[in-house]
Amino acid sequence: MQPEIKTTTLKMTQYLIKAPQLQKATVSLPASKSISNRALIIHALSGGQQMPQNLSDCDDTKVILAALRDMPDEINIKAAGTAMRFMTAYLSVMEGTHVLTGTARMKERPIGILVDALRKLGADIDYVGEEGYPPLRITGQPLQGGELEIEGSVSSQYISALLMIGPALEKGLELKLTGDIISRPYIDLTLWMMREYGADAEWTANDTITVKPKPYMNHDYMIENDWSGASYWYEILALSDNREAEVTLNGLMDGSKQGDSVIKYIFSLLGVKTVFQSKTSGQPQNVTLKHNGRCVPKLEYDFVNSPDLAQTVIVACAALDIPFHFKGLATLKIKETDRIEAMKREMRKLGYVLHDRNDSELIWDGERCEPSMEEGIDTYNDHRMALSFAPFAMKSGSLLINNPQVVTKSYPSFWQSLREAGFEVIVISE
Repeated sequence: MQPEIKTTTLKMTQYLIKAPQLQKATVSLPASKSISNRALIIHALSGGQQMPQNLSDCDDTKVILAALRDMPDEINIKAAGTAMRFMTAYLSVMEGTHVLTGTARMKERPIGILVDALRKLGADIDYVGEEGYPPLRITGQPLQGGELEIEGSVSSQYISALLMIGPALEKGLELKLTGDIISRPYIDLTLWMMREYGADAEWTANDTITVKPKPYMNHDYMIENDWSGASYWYEILALSDNREAEVTLNGLMDGSKQGDSVIKYIFSLLGVKTVFQSKTSGQPQNVTLKHNGRCVPKLEYDFVNSPDLAQTVIVACAALDIPFHFKGLATLKIKETDRIEAMKREMRKLGYVLHDRNDSELIWDGERCEPSMEEGIDTYNDHRMALSFAPFAMKSGSLLINNPQVVTKSYPSFWQSLREAGFEVIVISE
């Protein structure tokens, strides 16, 4: 009996991805995870009844939705880093005591900077386990607010978490960001959404944000679809040999506040043109991706404001034989996995040798090695590993993805969308 038990324990799901000769595909994108998660917290703080429309159905959003609905004594946000940060701040200003916990990996992801900041505002937060890491015991209470300093180089989710509770603080919040400010577009997205809900929140200096103690107002809110999700279709089109191929994506805005909308610029350098259905800015619409036939000979880019796009662009550039030097990747080391190490390891399986520098840069100078794709691409419980590598099948013809179900964290319908675009997605073990 022992061998049988061992086999069951080690059994792993794999998908074999076989790419089509891409012609024309129309894709229904998921709703934006970033906007959905912020909208839920702001909506809860507004005390209103009208839920945001077009909420994401990804894992991260579901755990926030369930936590806000049920408010149990112990809230398990699983692997959702955004939920951990946003809920830490939210629970600090809401009456009651709760333990906030997550997966084993979540208990390794630092939270001390946010906890220290909230404690300076008067929050009652204790560490249940290791100092500086989840789980947290949070007893919510009214907070005075006032002036606060935090490093601008920390995760923008810490900053957004603090900003969103600003209107609920008795004195509001004056938040000064010291040093370099990373992921500024995500901060701007938070401020924009807060203002959409009636908050008085704005940059009052280059390094200072002021949030006045003016309550949120609940109202109808429509969530835009996800530019991060769109990035994988940019990659697919870029790797297509058919110069006449087109991909149409729905529900995206020209002039979007999502930081990852910069993907349209990055892929314009990699041979993809973005065509909006109309010139109306600020309204969700269809976007068609087409080949423009021009690629840069080498790509240098700083991902400090859009780190979640890095994996997509790394795989795309290598597949297109475009050497690269990417900076601004420091936060990749504290994501669902150490993405810098994971990318180096998995890219070697495809035959590409990447080098890292300063724990914040990745370089490919064209160095190749013997591919070893038979064992499949490991995903490390990281949705973006599966999502960014799957399009490589456009170059290799087929590709094995291990534990592909991780995509539910941000893009649950991804594999079905691939099938609808003509890909074969074959379950070869489960």
